Amino acid sequence: MEDIPDVSGQDEKAAPPALLTEAAGYAENRHWEVAPGAWLVDDAGAVRCSCDDPRCTLPGAHPLDADWARKASAGPGAVRSWWAERPRASILLPTGRSFDVLDVPETAGCLALARMERMDLQLGPVAVQPAAPGRVGRRLHFLVLPGAAARLPEMLRRLGRPPGRLDLVARGEGDWTVAPPSRIGSLGYAQWARTPTALNRWLPDAAELIGPLVYACAREAPPRWAARPAPVG
Repeated sequence: MEDIPDVSGQDEKAAPPALLTEAAGYAENRHWEVAPGAWLVDDAGAVRCSCDDPRCTLPGAHPLDADWARKASAGPGAVRSWWAERPRASILLPTGRSFDVLDVPETAGCLALARMERMDLQLGPVAVQPAAPGRVGRRLHFLVLPGAAARLPEMLRRLGRPPGRLDLVARGEGDWTVAPPSRIGSLGYAQWARTPTALNRWLPDAAELIGPLVYACAREAPPRWAARPAPVG
């Protein structure tokens, strides 16, 4: 995974080149729609979200307003102007448009990724997300063709896994993923486990990846139910 430069101490008016450059690059090179998100503010040693909500559950990792999805754009000019105005904004990529995301715990995701590579499956970019507040462990986001979120319950049923039994979710229309090198919470930066390149421009269908992901999530899942005692009498 890539090393992400620490830009947290820079002046908010001095654009961190990594954020502006990467945001514009997603629009120019991948034609992905982009939206600016909240960012982190270092305040006398304490870190808070730019939204100033003390109960914020996604510090530095949520849209700036309710109309963010409509405003998202793949126009490089618009993207550059947004980050010129808000140089520390996180980079949000709307899901359900150019791609959906299959979201799994890091341990299971790494196991599945190794299995997919051995199977020589076509893979798209894979992002690593720091742990959200109140949750343990980082997450892997596998980018797949749009439509995965609607089809996931049926795909799980076909594999004998009722929806909700595994820590595997799909992000589609109305949702987003936070793109590298955005800083999230107090635990680090979004990174790429598999960087977007010309070789993975064509994304896989979720059906091609669901088998290894289900296998890995089931293998790594902690026991959810203790054995029940036999009824008495």
